Amino acid sequence: MIANQSRALRRKAASWLFTSACLVATVIALTALLLILWSLVTQGVSAINLEIFTNDTPGAASQYVGGLRNAILGSIMMCGVAMLIAIGVGILAGTWLAEIGGNTPYGHAVRFLNDVLLSVPSILVGLFIYQLLVVPMNGFSGWAGAIALAILATPIVARTTEDILNLQPNSLREAGMALGASQFVTIRRVIWKAAGAGLLTGGLLGFARISGETAPLLLTSLNNQFLPEEWWNMLSGPTASVPVVMYNFALSPDDVWIKLAWGGALLVAAAVLGINVLGRWLAREKKM
Repeated sequence: MIANQSRALRRKAASWLFTSACLVATVIALTALLLILWSLVTQGVSAINLEIFTNDTPGAASQYVGGLRNAILGSIMMCGVAMLIAIGVGILAGTWLAEIGGNTPYGHAVRFLNDVLLSVPSILVGLFIYQLLVVPMNGFSGWAGAIALAILATPIVARTTEDILNLQPNSLREAGMALGASQFVTIRRVIWKAAGAGLLTGGLLGFARISGETAPLLLTSLNNQFLPEEWWNMLSGPTASVPVVMYNFALSPDDVWIKLAWGGALLVAAAVLGINVLGRWLAREKKM
């Protein structure tokens, strides 16, 4: 009897310690997040005005009231192209791993390489694209930056897709086959539809991964103080982006540049938050 009571007390003490440790860790993480958000909002909100969306980045010690128009457009184009590539390739790769060839030796090799790409330093991807595209093309470009970002986002989408599809019950596949549908039709009309929210989550995670990347863009798209005449042409030359402008301006002693860097950081955080909220809302509406 005494031994049972002692064992019960030890279990309660261990449970209390574990719960307390989890609570302390949660409080620390939330406190750090709140402090980051507080500094971001207090420092960046003063830079958010109409000029930040209508003017290009200013030069050093310039009296010109600058903005981030060229950087915002550059980031939208490069992230947009990168996500189109990443979602297309990532969903197809993840589907192949989950539904077709995941258990083959080739499938194990693909999964291993994908996991390696998940943790590869982003600057190595930038260096790879620099040698692959920038040097042969004799110049930096938005396309080089977009492809570098796509390489970073694709493994996340692929891994998330595989995990989500593996969670779908086999009864869905069996039901599709029983109705005479081919494997392709079953995947496209049944499995993908059932896993729609998870696939959307993979895309959101990929976008969150690349939205603030700076290192690969320094080696691929570089930067551009002005908005080119053919701003839609991503092959026209160096392309500005918000993360690179933030990096350059934050290191400057110029107060105007530092203010714009905080404004750019707030815009990136708001964009990631807004797209995640919109994605969750769309997924919820689809389920309803």
